[in-house]
Amino acid sequence: MIKIGNKEIKNYSEPFITAEITANHNGDVELAKKMINIAHKKGADCVKFQSWDKHSIFSKKAYEDNFFLNDDYRNRNDHTLESIVEAYSLSDEDFRELKNYCDKTGIIFASTPFSEREVNFLIDELDVEFIKIASMDLNNFSFLEFIAKKDKPLVMSTGLNNLSDIDQAIRTIINTGNDKIILLHCVSLYPPEDKKVNLNNIDMVRNLYNYPTGFSDHTIGFTAPILSIAKGVCMIEKHFTLDKTMEGWDHKISANPEELGIIVKECKRAYKMLGSYNRVVNEPQERLEAFRRSIVSTRNIKKGEKILKEDLTCKRPGTGLEPKYINFIIGRQAKRDIEIDSLLSMEDF
Repeated sequence: MIKIGNKEIKNYSEPFITAEITANHNGDVELAKKMINIAHKKGADCVKFQSWDKHSIFSKKAYEDNFFLNDDYRNRNDHTLESIVEAYSLSDEDFRELKNYCDKTGIIFASTPFSEREVNFLIDELDVEFIKIASMDLNNFSFLEFIAKKDKPLVMSTGLNNLSDIDQAIRTIINTGNDKIILLHCVSLYPPEDKKVNLNNIDMVRNLYNYPTGFSDHTIGFTAPILSIAKGVCMIEKHFTLDKTMEGWDHKISANPEELGIIVKECKRAYKMLGSYNRVVNEPQERLEAFRRSIVSTRNIKKGEKILKEDLTCKRPGTGLEPKYINFIIGRQAKRDIEIDSLLSMEDF
């Protein structure tokens, strides 16, 4: 069993919902606190950040080439990749402050580390509930082994990876003795086309690996996460921003507060609608009686007369003899005089 906070994480349960803040705080701790407050008010179970600095996320070559600049910056000369990373990164003290703020607010704090130092800080210093592993690190097997030995639950996005990489990542982790694995179906496009979302992959991942399986969503809007509930996801991760028009990496594809609220409310509603696999008749007896039919006579029938098929029909309410007995009655004799349009019983024959 895997527990995060007071919630058991398992397939076909009410989903654990993470508001993925990433770097949408734009390096501003006060903005991050505001996002924590709103995510909590909207019903998210967790807020997740990314733990990196300019030394752990990109190489010298990436900075020289200004690699990974998005459309907000690509055609501008006043920002470099290095300056953006420096502006948007948070310090250990910032994260300690945010972790304490989450604890006081009543929402779970989590983060994705990009180096062993950051793993140590998150686990040994902040004692996070779980570690989120980015899909880019599923083939970083020595890093996975290092994290797994910390014996925390590991949430792993599968985007960017083929089945061979996923297989080896899982084997690497379980070989350390840690089997607390949660897999997230993910398409690492920002955003993906509808035809590339492939929610049916959730079934494949769960059936193939037999671990709790969720969905890390990069689509725009809230349709995909709500649909994923029908696939029995244990966890939903959705990028979150206060303003889609803000300058930054992920704001445009993130859910705003209204959308996050819809995702939380409607996903939990959808989970309730899935209900039980076993057949359950929920309607109260009085409703069954009001809507069902009973066998009634189509004419006045004298005592001793033989009952013919045309002597019978079925009408509401369902408080008399059920229609399934109509063939049993045909051919029998009436024990009493029966008025037209009367509800019949077995004692009448």
